[in-house]
Amino acid sequence: MAPRGGIDLGGTKIQAVIAGPRNSVLGQARRPTPTSGGPARVVAAIVAALNDAAREGGVEVGALQRVGVGSPGTVDPETGSVSHADNLPGWSRTYPLRQRLQEKLGVPVAVGNDVSVATEAEFRLGAGRPYQSLLSVFWGTGVGGGLILGGHTWLGRGGAGEIGHMVVKRGGARCLCGRRGCMEAYAGRAAMELKARKRHAKGEKTALIKIMHERGRTRMTSGVWARALEHEDELAIRLIDRAVKALGAGIASAINLLDVEAVIIGGGLGTRLGEPYRQRIAEAMQPHLFNDQRPPDVHLAELGDLAGAVGASLLPAPPILVAA
Repeated sequence: MAPRGGIDLGGTKIQAVIAGPRNSVLGQARRPTPTSGGPARVVAAIVAALNDAAREGGVEVGALQRVGVGSPGTVDPETGSVSHADNLPGWSRTYPLRQRLQEKLGVPVAVGNDVSVATEAEFRLGAGRPYQSLLSVFWGTGVGGGLILGGHTWLGRGGAGEIGHMVVKRGGARCLCGRRGCMEAYAGRAAMELKARKRHAKGEKTALIKIMHERGRTRMTSGVWARALEHEDELAIRLIDRAVKALGAGIASAINLLDVEAVIIGGGLGTRLGEPYRQRIAEAMQPHLFNDQRPPDVHLAELGDLAGAVGASLLPAPPILVAA
């Protein structure tokens, strides 16, 4: 069987893999997500990352069986168009991602929601294997969620799993989506960075800016936050504590509705901060759980940073588009 490509399109990075037999990773590459230029520039970066991964894997992009892309936002499963991708630059309207990538790559392209495909990968290959129902929470630039119910991915009408936009405080902090009180307004890395920059501009001391520049970054990546926590930076600690509380309340509310067996914590921050913060999130959930005597199991994502790209490579071949 010909190898497949997988792309995890994130707000900070684009991760590409070439998947071979038994979902082995033959090659991988990462590029930063462009901060300007809109969807067209993002597409160019996806193509470049896939070419890098193909070179490492010793294959030609044109020889791939197909390429799967996990994208933030709402995905139209029939056309592969993406809407509401608020964490991507200039992506204010619906964009025909599948069509544009097929034009550039010359191979079939399937598009799914980024967290849904990562959830499928964890369910089939990672921490979710023992369960028939689970909620994944990918804590990174934003906060995304994915659902497995009765052994099957639940997509709803294309927008299921947007746990980051569950309201954890009525009339609360302004979210990047434009609404108030979303979990993501407190726990999303992009929102946390905006808060940190505003506090710093008002004179509050923090090592976050210094660490970001020392690491040659233009944004506060997960590594920047982790380093600031290691340095016991007070602002970083307060903002991360605030994020954990919001995650606990929001995840517990979802559990009260769905009563799934397990929660899988992944994403850039979730993976980087690791086991201590998995435990802290589980503890933050407990006061909000209705069935507090039987909490769900809480695990870290086993596939780490590659969950999204590997999951995208598992997407089935896309339907054939028929011109009107």
